[in-house]
Amino acid sequence: MKQTYCNPLDLGYRYQHMKEGPRTAGFREGADPTLVSFKGKYYLFVSMSAGFWYSDDLLHWDFHADPDLLIYDYAPDVRQVGDHLYFCASRKGRNCPILRTADPLTEPFTEVSAPFAFWDPDLFCDDDGRVYFYWGCSNTTPIYGVEMDPDTMTPIGEKQELIFGNETVLGYERPGNNGIVDREASVLYQSMKQFYNPETGKLDLPPQMANIPGLSAESLTAMFNAVGKPYIEGAFMTKHDGLYYLQYACPGTQYNTYADGVYTSTSPLGPFVRQASNPFSAKPGGFITGAGHGSTIADRYGNWWHASTMRISVNYDFERRVGLFPAGFDKDGVLYCNQNFADYPHRIPAGKFDAASQQPEWMLLSYKKPVTASSTAEGSSPALAVNEDCRSWWSAAGTEPGEWLCVDLGKESDIRAIQVNMADEKLVVDFPADSYGDTRKTRHIETRPQISHYTIETSVNGADWTICETVARECSNGYYEYADGIRARYVRVTGGELPYGQALRISGLRVFGNGEGAKPAQAEAAGIRVDALDAKISWQHIENAQGCNVRYGVAPDKLYLSWLVYDADEVTLSTLTAGQEYYICVDSFNENGITPGKTFKLGGVNHAHQSRAAIYAGHCTEQRAAGQRDPCCHESRRVRRH
Repeated sequence: MKQTYCNPLDLGYRYQHMKEGPRTAGFREGADPTLVSFKGKYYLFVSMSAGFWYSDDLLHWDFHADPDLLIYDYAPDVRQVGDHLYFCASRKGRNCPILRTADPLTEPFTEVSAPFAFWDPDLFCDDDGRVYFYWGCSNTTPIYGVEMDPDTMTPIGEKQELIFGNETVLGYERPGNNGIVDREASVLYQSMKQFYNPETGKLDLPPQMANIPGLSAESLTAMFNAVGKPYIEGAFMTKHDGLYYLQYACPGTQYNTYADGVYTSTSPLGPFVRQASNPFSAKPGGFITGAGHGSTIADRYGNWWHASTMRISVNYDFERRVGLFPAGFDKDGVLYCNQNFADYPHRIPAGKFDAASQQPEWMLLSYKKPVTASSTAEGSSPALAVNEDCRSWWSAAGTEPGEWLCVDLGKESDIRAIQVNMADEKLVVDFPADSYGDTRKTRHIETRPQISHYTIETSVNGADWTICETVARECSNGYYEYADGIRARYVRVTGGELPYGQALRISGLRVFGNGEGAKPAQAEAAGIRVDALDAKISWQHIENAQGCNVRYGVAPDKLYLSWLVYDADEVTLSTLTAGQEYYICVDSFNENGITPGKTFKLGGVNHAHQSRAAIYAGHCTEQRAAGQRDPCCHESRRVRRH
């Protein structure tokens, strides 16, 4: 019986096919997950899935197809109100329906109301039975909230502005990979910058462009000026110990820094103040990155979990997957996620556990090990399957069944789990025009199962092989656990028939287990604040380390953020909050385990001429003195736009 899981979750992610003029793309998507516990089961609703998943234990998921459930409306929100499960999703420009059912597995969802148009909704029922609604997805407008009539599901009173973006203060809200804002990467910016008048701050559009239906010069100017501003979206409300935790996603789903932040209040409609420890969910480094637009719930044992969106975003910006992370509230009421080694196998105990202390069940045995293949497409390489980057992959040269990829672990090893991550590339499939189901008729969701066939074999000597898995299912991120262990040196994946006749492509052949050598030496680390939002953390080279996991946070006992780094001796943390003190700990790791580092307080401003040796020499590992102000206290001001 499987007891562990590995992100991204092993789900049957559905294919989508986009057709926007000359631009076409085929990709698998799973995003914006709402995780809910309802009448003894867990349900997982994910964008563009044409159905939902359900589970008894958060480990084993079954799919329930429901192609009538507003499958082209993004960001499904599912919440319990009374004895019913309520469903709604995003639909721009038209009123969005709110549906409900008493049992999603046996009864259809039926419409209760269609109150107004919204994007990225969240319905929340308080302990007293009052209902509130939150929504918003924009780089120009905030997260809104309003009370709802629980009988009619229509608004009571006026909507409230709750959370605005503040990227000049919050490093994690800056759009761009690693917090680097690149306006030139925007198609809108590139096409419109020639018309921008810096004196007026407006676009001087020619007549033929100023009269585009539905896009006035004013709206185009607003969109242009908003390029480089964070998208504030994906609201989700959780209540704990009388405090309301309003969560939101930023800065954009296609970035490695995609994250969830949180504001708190003693009232469901605010005023809200920002939690000092922010973002509470982020995964900027490692095999797969991103941890934004999610949901936070308690399981039947009282453990907290956060499900969120992880990005690939190669074939299309919305090429995404779902991640699951242990979460919790510490003694000071701080909401956090444990995302250390968050794409390694982790156990889900059948009982109460401490989320902050969870460690990976096994370590990675396959990183940068020798790889061979039956054939390799031009421009590809077998090494791309073991480089811990889901955004690159090995591709076979041919499309016929029988192509294979094999990793040599270097010695007979104790294998406990294997993850096979499949990739898609330049997938262009034409469908009848009437099958494109969104309002613009540009998106086709594949509701027919697209089965991947492959085998996984192991060998001690490379000559005699044992089949471990014969796979025939919808499977892009297959995860297979061997709790008792397999002794083997070689692991081989052989492809059979694959969706749409594609070649075998693997972005990650990841083998986990118990290394039998020495853990790496402790990292000798130092850090310096480069500016208000960034810090450079570096460490002396460790010969037998695969990398380091940099943990950081607002107090020595609140190192809730982490950045996983492979094959490097430094990283720039780009997710800091201006004016906030930080503490750092750099843990080294290899296939044999993790060596914890020493916690130190982040220093001041770096100077360009300062060498790493000077940083080490001048760095102080001071700890916070007893009795000083708690750095995790909340801001006392009302949330406002800066």
